[in-house]
Amino acid sequence: MNEKVVSGTRNVAIVGPYLGGKTTLLESLLFVSGTISRKGRTVDRNTVADSSQEARDRQMSIEVCTASTDYSDVRFTFVDCPGSVEFAQETYNALIGVDAAIVVCEPHTNRVLTLAPLFKFLDDWEIPHLVFINKMDRANNNFMDVLNALKTVSSRPIVPHQYPIGQGEQLTGFIDLVSEQAYHYHPGAPADPVPMPEDLKEQEQAARTEMLEALADFDDHLLEELLEEINPPQEEIIQDLKMELGADLIVPVFMGVAEQDYGVRPLLEALLREAPDPATTAERRGIVLHADAPLAQVIKTYYTPQGGKLSLVRVWQGTLTDGIVLNGVRVGGLYRLMGQQQQSVTQAQAGEIVALGRLEAIKTGDTLTADAQLATELPKAEQTSPVYAMAIAPEKRNDEVKLSSAIAKLLEEDPSLAWEQHGDTHEVILWGQGDIHLQVALDRLRRKYNLPMTTHLPRVPYKETIRKTAPSVHGRYKHQSGGHGQFGDVYLEIKPLPRGEGFNFNQTIVGGVVPKQYIPGVEMGVREYLTHGPLGFPVVDVAVTLTNGSYHSVDSSEQAFKQAARIAMQEGMQKCEPTLLEPITSVQVCAPSEFTSKVLQLLSGRRGQILGYEAKSDWAGWDCVSAYLPQAEMHDFIVELRSLTMGVGFFNWQHDHLQEVPGKLAEKVLATNG
Repeated sequence: MNEKVVSGTRNVAIVGPYLGGKTTLLESLLFVSGTISRKGRTVDRNTVADSSQEARDRQMSIEVCTASTDYSDVRFTFVDCPGSVEFAQETYNALIGVDAAIVVCEPHTNRVLTLAPLFKFLDDWEIPHLVFINKMDRANNNFMDVLNALKTVSSRPIVPHQYPIGQGEQLTGFIDLVSEQAYHYHPGAPADPVPMPEDLKEQEQAARTEMLEALADFDDHLLEELLEEINPPQEEIIQDLKMELGADLIVPVFMGVAEQDYGVRPLLEALLREAPDPATTAERRGIVLHADAPLAQVIKTYYTPQGGKLSLVRVWQGTLTDGIVLNGVRVGGLYRLMGQQQQSVTQAQAGEIVALGRLEAIKTGDTLTADAQLATELPKAEQTSPVYAMAIAPEKRNDEVKLSSAIAKLLEEDPSLAWEQHGDTHEVILWGQGDIHLQVALDRLRRKYNLPMTTHLPRVPYKETIRKTAPSVHGRYKHQSGGHGQFGDVYLEIKPLPRGEGFNFNQTIVGGVVPKQYIPGVEMGVREYLTHGPLGFPVVDVAVTLTNGSYHSVDSSEQAFKQAARIAMQEGMQKCEPTLLEPITSVQVCAPSEFTSKVLQLLSGRRGQILGYEAKSDWAGWDCVSAYLPQAEMHDFIVELRSLTMGVGFFNWQHDHLQEVPGKLAEKVLATNG
């Protein structure tokens, strides 16, 4: 199949909060550019982007999806990214491989805050981005109010590129602030030029002046023209927009109604004129090594039912061909993706985003080169920490052997998942970013790998310790069954240790009353008992000393002394006032300052100990609260935190120490686990 010759490439991510209309915008972009003849709808489960069954079941994007279209001899590869915060890692991994991003949002000032983490990532990585305010037919805020709200979450100047024309509450067209030409929307057709509405001239001039002044901050010549009241030519304005967008100095704002294709053609034209090309992006990223040496980076990994593993890569330099060896692995197929459909291609040039087949042992974020001597590690998106857990087990016990390999593939597809075989509770725990995130993972285990799972809340790994010393406890094991018997006799001292000291075993035997060869058996018996103490949990922070004992020259053995030690521990621990300990985590909760008081209340209500809070460095208007939080209170902490903070609050945590469980709560735990 002969490929169409194109003169350029643009890779554009479509990002934004959940329900903003990203997938609908992609359908419209593909439709108006002639790639598809009929648009799908999310509610009908027939869109190009939401092609996986898990996405269609939930009517939401749950993974990165690409689609290409040729427009004015330029090949656009659009990367549709999930909007849910639970799948943010997918978005961040993909964004490092694009030339620009369209941030899709709704025209509601009270939801603009949900863009803050995304804008922060884009600005930290200096990724050029523009805003498309979608659903303007449902706007309940003035356009300029929405612009002003956007300014509160962007560290780059927000620059209007258009101004809306409305009739009553209906959006009927727009004014292009560069050409000062007004346009009237038509369903299913390009907008028509119309005379400038007289009643909007003043607002249009104010918006245009705001745009020009923002551009002039980075162009002295334009500043001089404005000071001298010279109307700059369109070519100069477009050149400034292209230069300043490409350098991530400004954020141009467009608008429309993607469902009706309103504003989509002007958006596509602006991307054509103003979005940076791949060479500019590579230069901005400092990729100027060897122009002919293949260099690529994996931005997403898929496991497909038919084709096996596919690695979606951004080609930064050189040419990739089928069969090329990258990082010591031979490429088994080269494809351009349209949702889940694959089109074989013979080669991929610098600047393209394509899928490579069968790159085993290659992971998302990896840098790919053909020559090991020229190897360089390109920066990759920071890994998000898991914050929500579920204990899982196969419905069929025979499937346990398949579980680890299936989960390994699951984690390759989605690096924001993690799993562990917990040493204390012996559970397999799947970690992720929220309940929906883990439900999608479980659906994939069932559908892709025929591994239906049962789930329950992970058990809290409680421990126990003692408050008092038992100076001398006696344990004797004597067993006679014909022939040699069994005899072991020990005296132990059991005493508490400071928190965090763990376990110590010592012996003060004199005169050989317990022969040296039997002492390891005593320690073994003590250790075995401590795995399941009098309250039913592992015992910590205890010192045990073997102080005395006796033996039989024929009947004694290491095994007999092991049993004697267990008997002594069983008797002695009851005298030491055993007490329940719970794991305490150290958490840092980050949220916009307006929610700080709610965060403090949330932590206090979950038995948290507030350590303090301070402004979050490099995050304007955000605070970071430090606290100790019992692990027992953490299961749905992220759910409530997001609910209180419009979905933008997040936290990091790590195990810090063990602490006594309060009396009544300890009774409840022991009754539940009894």
